[in-house]
Amino acid sequence: MGTLRDEFVEAGARERRALVREIEASGLLPDPAWRAAFAEVPRHLFVPYYYVSASGGYERLWSGDPDPERRARWLRGAYADTAIATRMRDGELVSSASQPSLMALMLDALDVRDGNEVLEIGAGSGYHAALLCHRLGEGHVTTVDLDGEIAESARGHLAAAGYRPAVFTADGARGCPARAPCDRIVATCAMPSIPYPWLAQCRPGALILAPLSTGLLLLRVHGAAHAEGRFLATSAYFVGLRGAAARTGERRGPGRGPTGDERFRFLWGLVGGAALDRREALSLWLREGRPERERFGVTVSDGRQWAWLDDPGGPYAWPLPGAV
Repeated sequence: MGTLRDEFVEAGARERRALVREIEASGLLPDPAWRAAFAEVPRHLFVPYYYVSASGGYERLWSGDPDPERRARWLRGAYADTAIATRMRDGELVSSASQPSLMALMLDALDVRDGNEVLEIGAGSGYHAALLCHRLGEGHVTTVDLDGEIAESARGHLAAAGYRPAVFTADGARGCPARAPCDRIVATCAMPSIPYPWLAQCRPGALILAPLSTGLLLLRVHGAAHAEGRFLATSAYFVGLRGAAARTGERRGPGRGPTGDERFRFLWGLVGGAALDRREALSLWLREGRPERERFGVTVSDGRQWAWLDDPGGPYAWPLPGAV
């Protein structure tokens, strides 16, 4: 008779194959190296338990459930192309595992090359770091998390999957000076602005990918005090960064906005609390033809940073809150 571990190994492999097919069907995973990472890294090891919405709250599913039907439900959920709530405190979500197809999009946009040093901000479950380890080798991957419990849990999950990258408990807004310089920085938590220490810890030409408002900003670093880039086309929702940078920008958030259009919520999350009130922001948005995310960008330069529409030197520019 097979063991419970054998059950997970065999069933997990089937679920991974199905997940890869689903992601590929959406037009992602063109790079064989990333396709192999998603096909071979066992996501279920990184979510031994998680929470799903239930009437009046949340239901906890876990790998050790004595009910085989609930175990099977847990395993199917571990490989569903959805975000997974992995840690709750006092009814509040504090950590999650991102949607795999969104991870695939982000990893492709990060454009890593062999030998690149990558810093991940927000260890989460450790799954994203494991994908990076599969692609680059564990010696080239560093992940940090402000929460010691989350960092330790990610370290354990990574070790169970056979990966031992550098895992630090630290404020991600400060970067990780001990592992600098890096070629890529990727944040898996929502940011109010770009922390300045990141630029100083990057090599010239490095890329930074970070969630701002409800979008994903891809910056090219041109020096220790200058970076610039645009948003990707996709929407993206992440648990917010905690620590010094989060406190700096805590007054800002996407909010509901005066319309139901998700693209306006992105704009309002980016500029709300800056030079525009909601009426002005809505007027601009309508006048410019309901602009898509990729028309927006951010410039970080000499201690200032601002969002802009179409052109960093154009008429539409708004300051982002000061980072630390």
